[in-house]
Amino acid sequence: MREDRAAAAPFHVTPRGFAGPSLLAMILFEKFGQHQPLNRQSARYAREGIDLSVSTLADQVGACTAVLEPLHALIEDHVLAAERLHGDDTPCRSWPKQDGHRPHLDLCPRRPVLWRTAPPAALYYASRNRKQEHPEDHLRCFTGILQADAYSGYNALYDPSRAQGAITPALCWAHARRQFFELADIASNARRGKQAPAISPSHGKR
Repeated sequence: MREDRAAAAPFHVTPRGFAGPSLLAMILFEKFGQHQPLNRQSARYAREGIDLSVSTLADQVGACTAVLEPLHALIEDHVLAAERLHGDDTPCRSWPKQDGHRPHLDLCPRRPVLWRTAPPAALYYASRNRKQEHPEDHLRCFTGILQADAYSGYNALYDPSRAQGAITPALCWAHARRQFFELADIASNARRGKQAPAISPSHGKR
């Protein structure tokens, strides 16, 4: 008696998904790497005769987010295991304000230090605002050295009574130096006139 067996189902990146890995990678790279919103991607595909609506693209992005969660967790573990991190945040002006606040993107890169061989990596966290609770949550498992500016949202991380142990601050010389340049500008501008442009080489820069 012959036994009929069904052929193995082809591999799908996402459950019951129709898009292959190359298309999904392109959608994600265009959106997050090239800052191309999904409506522009959809219009570009339409010009090539490919029907990919914005809602379909959004579904694919959401499905990929779930698929990539284990990889994100591995990168997060690797970055937060470092002895030293650099922290910074920047407002995301391309995102709409929420409750009157500009969303922020928090960055925590791990960089190799001379003789150490651990590969570099970076974590990005999106926050609805610049409240202190966000860096506290992002760095809740970290206890090493954090190099950052004097943003007050980090203060609770440096508290010796912190349950996980205090993070050691390493403040930024560039930020400290900027204040001296600004003082020089005030003195020079007073002599040259109130409307004189700034003369500091690092004025307004980090």
